[in-house]
Amino acid sequence: MQRLSRYVTPLLFAVVALCAAQLAQARELPDFTQLVEDAAPGVVNISTTSKVDTRAMQGSPFGEQGVPDIFRHFFGDQMPPMTPGTPGQGSQERHSLGSGFVISHDGYIMTNAHVVDGADEIVVRLNDRRELEATLVGADKKTDVAVLKVDADDLPTLDMGDSDALQVGEWVAAIGSPFGFDHSVTAGIVSAINRTLPSDAYVPFIQTDVAINPGNSGGPLFNLDGEVVGINSQIYTRSGGFMGVSFAIPINVAMDIADQLKDSGHVSRGWLGVVIQPVSDDLAESFGLDDTRGALIADVSDDSPASEAGLKAGDVVLSVDDEEVEDSTTLPRLVGRVSPGDDVTLSILRDGEPQNVEVTVGNWPEEGKMASSQQGPKNDSQSRLGVAISDLDDQARRQLDVDNGVVVRQLDPRGAAAAAGIARGDVIVSFDSTAIEDTDALIEAVKNAPTDRAIPVRIVREGRSLFVALRLQSDDD
Repeated sequence: MQRLSRYVTPLLFAVVALCAAQLAQARELPDFTQLVEDAAPGVVNISTTSKVDTRAMQGSPFGEQGVPDIFRHFFGDQMPPMTPGTPGQGSQERHSLGSGFVISHDGYIMTNAHVVDGADEIVVRLNDRRELEATLVGADKKTDVAVLKVDADDLPTLDMGDSDALQVGEWVAAIGSPFGFDHSVTAGIVSAINRTLPSDAYVPFIQTDVAINPGNSGGPLFNLDGEVVGINSQIYTRSGGFMGVSFAIPINVAMDIADQLKDSGHVSRGWLGVVIQPVSDDLAESFGLDDTRGALIADVSDDSPASEAGLKAGDVVLSVDDEEVEDSTTLPRLVGRVSPGDDVTLSILRDGEPQNVEVTVGNWPEEGKMASSQQGPKNDSQSRLGVAISDLDDQARRQLDVDNGVVVRQLDPRGAAAAAGIARGDVIVSFDSTAIEDTDALIEAVKNAPTDRAIPVRIVREGRSLFVALRLQSDDD
């Protein structure tokens, strides 16, 4: 028995120590009870009603519940069955639910633009169960921010934090109305910052693992100090429900948008007037860059701020007012937050040499239509590239809105052009930073081109300009 106790006693001590350590670790986990108690009164439920033309919907899938996209706004957030409209009019009512939060005592409320998009009626339900009709002050679809106004005074407001101070691994919590369940609380950590999503060039999203579901749209994301650091906006999903990754709009971005919406009802954002593309490894080498940082200018719009400042296709933008452009997705955000009319200094690389360019930022214009590609008559082939090319006539130049170039009529799938990503119908406008006026110019440029490095080739494809990096083989290969 003594011999047995000699082994059991240390084991018991070890178990007790392990339990104590686990209890100590559990005590270190954050407690959100006070945060929820203080913040919940400032979080609201938003319900909308909109009239839908059922004749236009016949034969199409039902709403977004049946079409789970990889990246999707979770709007239509809760869509109960449609209620019949007036007989014979072919319209029905659609209802949706979302969340929001009070940003001023006199009744201004922030939410997502997609929550109230197309709404004919907006009703805000407060924490004390009052239901107030809201008017839309303004909405900005590019950042997915909207501001509402209700007729009320002395409303409880939330404290705004500094989203720029967020760090990966930091605890955060969300309060909202998933599936219509008011003031539900979920928590997690920040899993990434400055995340860029498809079609959202102006928002550096906060990525979290906080459970977000339909109905949470527009609700606040809190730090441990109870300050709002973001607006829950999107989820990553293959099923239509939460799968462990959610995205919030940084509150610093949202408040700037909200202030503009309150002041003027619309948003002004900076604009350069350039088409940009990422810098690949081969393009970096061809332009003399040590790495793939920066945004490559593929085209410059006429009469744009970039054109007036002397920016050119082939310039690589490395920084904006000393703030580094990490990749092509960074540049629109940096320029977009500049007030139109303000000057910025762009650090660029041109023909392998660094230089600074002063640009007076313009205001974002209405989007225009891009020119469509047309083909010219067939001409000689260029075997070293693996293409058949032809000159552009005056009509084709006008239609493509280009001053020079040759069109690719045929392509050898084993050739250098195909390997670089050039396709049939592309217009080659420059080769190794040399403008291509006609087929003879391209033939001569290719003949004298080096084989020991990647060569930047600028093309126009379906009205859009971009660069590809091309490598030629030597004649001995």
